[in-house]
Amino acid sequence: MTKADLVEIVYEKIGGLSKKESQDIVEAIFETMKANLKEGEKIKISGFGNFTLRDKRPRKGRNPQTGDDIQITARRVLTFRPSQILKSYINEVKPS
Repeated sequence: MTKADLVEIVYEKIGGLSKKESQDIVEAIFETMKANLKEGEKIKISGFGNFTLRDKRPRKGRNPQTGDDIQITARRVLTFRPSQILKSYINEVKPS
């Protein structure tokens, strides 16, 4: 699924909006999420899951091609933890 697909779904499901307005809504949601994550805030979407940032410390690693030791720099990583509702929905058994 792409951002364009999301815009199309918003356009179809919410009557009375133009495609441009639907695109603006989707863009605003993503921009808000990115800004909050950059500030280190958690994003909790009820029934869907949580987006959080974790800080990873620098560590030693190894180049798999040469076997040389390298230093892996500190960084922030985005994690997503699905809610129980989403997990249950994904794992529903479909009737055959």
